[in-house]
Amino acid sequence: MKLSPILLSASAAALSCLAPGARAADAPPAAPADELRLFVGQPMKGYQLTIGDFERSAPLTGDRAEAPPAPASPAQAQPSTTRISARRSGKDGARDAVTMTWQDAWYASLRVTGGAPLDLRPYLAHGTLEFDIDVKDLHQGGLSFKLACGDGCERKVNHLLPGRALEGKGWQRLSFALSCFHREGDDFSRVTLPFSVETGGRGELSIANVRVLRRGRANAVCADYRTESVTPSPLLQSWSLDWWMPRHEQKLAEIRAMRAAGRNPQVVFIGDSITQGWEDAGKAVWAEHYARYDALALGFGGDHTENVLWRLQHGEIDGIAPKLTVLMIGTNNTGDRQDAPAATAAGIRRLIDEIRMRQPASKILLLAIFPRDPKPDGRARVLNNEINALIRGFADGQAVHFLDIGAALTNPDGTLSPEVMPDWLHPNENGYRLWAQAMKPTLTRLLDESR
Repeated sequence: MKLSPILLSASAAALSCLAPGARAADAPPAAPADELRLFVGQPMKGYQLTIGDFERSAPLTGDRAEAPPAPASPAQAQPSTTRISARRSGKDGARDAVTMTWQDAWYASLRVTGGAPLDLRPYLAHGTLEFDIDVKDLHQGGLSFKLACGDGCERKVNHLLPGRALEGKGWQRLSFALSCFHREGDDFSRVTLPFSVETGGRGELSIANVRVLRRGRANAVCADYRTESVTPSPLLQSWSLDWWMPRHEQKLAEIRAMRAAGRNPQVVFIGDSITQGWEDAGKAVWAEHYARYDALALGFGGDHTENVLWRLQHGEIDGIAPKLTVLMIGTNNTGDRQDAPAATAAGIRRLIDEIRMRQPASKILLLAIFPRDPKPDGRARVLNNEINALIRGFADGQAVHFLDIGAALTNPDGTLSPEVMPDWLHPNENGYRLWAQAMKPTLTRLLDESR
């Protein structure tokens, strides 16, 4: 069958329209740029510089910006004194840098954000995150750097002590391997936060020339995320340096005083700020339930598994003979670093081994990490649940026992009540009472078995 000239002409026209599209689909993708200029004089197209804290932020659209002050709270005797501001400043040119100042801040950040998601996968193998930094004042502040790693995922590198060593030395170039911010399973195909510098306390620093290089040479070190949770270390946070080590010494002195008085703690609680809260919000409940056992609370706010390990290796359970050791730790591995559940579980396993080595006669009551976040599907809650599923298997029914009292702390639908945990993490007095009541049958049984 022959096609008419009209049909032949139409077919040729249709093919001519499709051909360019087909060639585009078959063409290889464009090679990634050798560098991404996140902030070099100006933010990358579509992005902006933003300062702020957990709740308030302000873009640096002109020469200056200041994060809005915290609203007045009925619980505050005085208004907040937190101040976070930024201004355009100069390094090689008149306005090619930005200077951030902050005071009385629990958390403050300067971020490059707001643009289209970046695909950083081509940069992972040999890439670096590089920038110039001038640390003018950090003796009462912290320093860390962060990238997003997918929906709700962030990776942070703590640079507190090296950052303080830069104070007063003028402009310095820092270069981190991009792998410092990447974990297996992270989504670097759509990175919405390619750079953030985070701090707290009080200080001042300047940033310029923030770039991601496809092939760079790192000059800054980062912790190995695969072993961080099992590598003993003091807690290195700006807000902890003044009190963490003195508290450790205080606990050692408390133990020495108990021994000198002929007393031995029958029960020892080991953990983070939730355990430390027995000395504050849970004080009355502690007196009612645990004073009779000469119980000892070894909880330190902010501790990760590796920080507890350091404390145990530096004498906190030496020279005593508790019948029962109650261990709950891991929520800061989740909340601060978003560690993989297996990594946190490895840290908890390491702590159990350390306790068993130092206190072989003590039974261990391993508590599931308490629920956090208002709803059951909160990211931190989900991660903690995955950790709990792993550490449940550490119990052997003889030396190590596992107990999950999460249901006693939550509503029937799994949500948390502010009447139990006002900040969705730390129990109030009512929460500590629920804890003591839910744990009592197991604690009593294990103590009776130890007689």
